[in-house]
Amino acid sequence: MREVVNLREQEQIARQVSGRTIVRRAVSVDPRAMQSPRRKRRDPLAKPQPAAVAAPKQEKRVVRIEGSVTVGELARQLGQKAPAVQGKLMALGTMASVNQAVDAETAATVAKEFGFEVQDVGFREEEVLGISEEAVALEHLVPRPPVITVMGHVDHGKTSILDALRKTDVVGGEAGGITQHIGAYQVTVGDERLTFIDTPGHAAFTTMRARGAQATDIVVLVVAATEGAMPQTVEAIAHAKAAGVPIVVAVNKCDLPGANPQQTRQRLMEHDLIPEEFGGDIICVETSAKQGTGLDKLLEMLKLQAELLELKADPDTRARGVVLEAQLDRGRGPVATVLVQQGTLRRGDVVVVGTETGRVRTMLNDKGQALKEAGPSMPVQLVGLSGVPEAGQPFHCVENERAAKDVVGHRVSERRIGAGEPARPRRTLEELFAMVGEGTGPKELAVVLKADVQGSVEALGQTLEKLSTDEVKVKVIHSGVGAVSESDVMLARASEAIIVAFHVRPDPSARKEAESQGVDIRLYRVIYEATDEIRAAMAGLLPPRIEEKELGRAEVRETFTIPKIGTIAGSYVVEGLIRRNAQARLVRDGVQIYSGKVGSLRRFKDDAREVQTGFECGIGIDGYNDVKVGDVIEVFELQETPATLE
Repeated sequence: MREVVNLREQEQIARQVSGRTIVRRAVSVDPRAMQSPRRKRRDPLAKPQPAAVAAPKQEKRVVRIEGSVTVGELARQLGQKAPAVQGKLMALGTMASVNQAVDAETAATVAKEFGFEVQDVGFREEEVLGISEEAVALEHLVPRPPVITVMGHVDHGKTSILDALRKTDVVGGEAGGITQHIGAYQVTVGDERLTFIDTPGHAAFTTMRARGAQATDIVVLVVAATEGAMPQTVEAIAHAKAAGVPIVVAVNKCDLPGANPQQTRQRLMEHDLIPEEFGGDIICVETSAKQGTGLDKLLEMLKLQAELLELKADPDTRARGVVLEAQLDRGRGPVATVLVQQGTLRRGDVVVVGTETGRVRTMLNDKGQALKEAGPSMPVQLVGLSGVPEAGQPFHCVENERAAKDVVGHRVSERRIGAGEPARPRRTLEELFAMVGEGTGPKELAVVLKADVQGSVEALGQTLEKLSTDEVKVKVIHSGVGAVSESDVMLARASEAIIVAFHVRPDPSARKEAESQGVDIRLYRVIYEATDEIRAAMAGLLPPRIEEKELGRAEVRETFTIPKIGTIAGSYVVEGLIRRNAQARLVRDGVQIYSGKVGSLRRFKDDAREVQTGFECGIGIDGYNDVKVGDVIEVFELQETPATLE
């Protein structure tokens, strides 16, 4: 007999078959199982099938800054407290207060410790100006004319020589025959050109160099054969030497009755200018600007010197250069005399000079002729700027007026921020010590020396230079008699030198300039005080000596592996002491296996700062777990000792 099983009830049916009891459970059948697969998928009562859960995407944690950021703001964006960020900075060797700003690179290093990435979204002026890529393809470089600056004492004939070279009369147009402005000219010698810059002295030359515009390749030093080296001649020599450019001497006024060119050459030797006639490397040419003698030889010597320098530039890149002179013309507006150093400047280009912008409307050469374009080493008068720029400022061509406005807006905002900041700290002897201790400074101490009498200048200068050793040298880049002048401060600023004043004081303008430019002026009345401080500064220029001081030794007698921590060496201190966070080296069979740091130190279950001789302890070495029984752990520390002059 067939039994009907109710599908909705659970019942047990026992039936004895062949002496065995079989227990059958009623099977519950879901009516939805009889439906089609398509219907099953659409049924809202259907049980959802467990899908493979995708791993959540890790979001990138980013901190956005504009160039620099204060410690407090960085901590806020990282979601940390300021002391935690300051601790990371201290580990990097940077001491910073909460309101002190750090650069993007330092901020990125700190943020990485907290699992963040730093994005510098600040305005990048270099990219807009097109000077971010410093490397220039060699195949794009072509020879360029040399830029020659004419310097010397007043009324020694600087402009007269240029007049003779250009066959014009510029002196006649100057008030009193003295150069009142900067002129730039080009002279053709054969199939080559030479660019000359006539300056009213060395002040403009040094101003441009202090602003980072190394516009000169060769210096022509004009010395009158009737007077020899005068005070401004000596200053011009110092400025040219500090710039590191070759010097060619033009011994002028050789046609006058009292001229003595040979004695003039001998006087130049007192200022370390050794003429070729006396076995040196300084070219001296006897000239007469009025009679025009010796000028051809001067040009040939300058051409030869330029060939030795192998001067090249890229004419296909965006134009950039430096402003030599600027003035406000009633008819034309702001007019700037600029020197193109790279690229080609064309009429219609948009240029940026400091906080002034404009489109080049007119370009004139030194003869007053209109130009459509100007290549490297070419001086031109530029019309079209919005204002009068300062001499020595660099100019750059940009893509369009929008880019020019962005650059100017950025510079104006930076200048506004800088106005509220304290003046730049002075470049003191202590700063020089810090710079060179970090390996960023030269092993040379540059000094500008001023004294009350010539005897003191010579005595102190010789004494200071005798302090030089094989490791560090004292270089007196300029010395003179009288008060510290503004020119001395400018030279010290451009050369990163200090000023030593012996029995003299700086004048008010020099003191203000030194405070604004950060130049250190040292005043002395006793000579041994000056020598002692300079000697101490020289010792400071040497990097400190690193000496290793051994703290203790421990023998590994047992090893333990602790999860998430690593291998701990159960050790016995046999000598000295073991200190936590000290430097350590692991020695096996007399051979150093690893060098690191003592990461953890314990006595039984307690953390210990240090463990003395005769005690057992557990030592964990950072980053190393392959410690074996019988190894020796040597603990030491590195000590810096100030270097001394031998």
